[in-house]
Order: sequence, then structure tokens, then C-alpha cells
Amino acid sequence: QVQLVESGGGSVQAGGSLRLSCAASAYTYCMGWFRLGPAGTEREEVATIWRGGGETYYADSVKGRFTISVYNAENTLYLQMNSLKPEDTNTYYCAAGRYCSGGYLRYSDVTYWGQGTQVTVSS
Repeated sequence: QVQLVESGGGSVQAGGSLRLSCAASAYTYCMGWFRLGPAGTEREEVATIWRGGGETYYADSVKGRFTISVYNAENTLYLQMNSLKPEDTNTYYCAAGRYCSGGYLRYSDVTYWGQGTQVTVSS
């Protein structure tokens, strides 16, 4: 069992920045950040990474604004979010799994979830 603990959420004005952190209790091959989809039910990929080779995946809506990274020595995942928009308001979940293709961790391949951290962007 791998435990994931997120931190770093909060409230910011549009155009601002936040950095999310996720501390993992053990190593997993793939990690990522998800948020709730438009229906508010299923979680969708925001950014994911394969820790073995460093390949990453970004959703089109965040490309050029968000950066995912991992500090392997401490099993800590980060999401640097810049140029935030009101539509980025959401609950962000840290996720981990054993398999990802080209850095892409699919929702269906997630084995472990964090508890979620709220990000609110005001206009």
C-alpha cells in the first residue's frame, strides 16, 4: 500500500501561481495529477510522469502553463501551476500506478490516490 499526501492548494487570483506537492510513502513507476472532469464525477488527467525515463504527459488545457516534476530521492511529486485561470478551479488529486505509456498514466491504471487538495482561482 502506497500513501499519497498532497499539499499546496489554496486560493489565488487569475494569472497567479501555485505549486502542489505530493509525498509518496514508497516508489511507484508512474505518478500524476488529476482533477474532476466537467461532469464533476470522473477524474481526468492533468499531468503525468514516468519516473523511470522522465517522459511526461500534459492535458492540452494546461500545456505551457503547468509543469510536473518529481524529486526521486524523497518520492515527492510536484505540479507547478502558472498563469492560472478561473477554469483551473478544481480539486487536484495525486495519483500513482505501476504502468504508464510514454509518461501517460491513464485513470484506469491508477492504483493509489491522494485525498485531494483544493485550488481556487478567482477572476
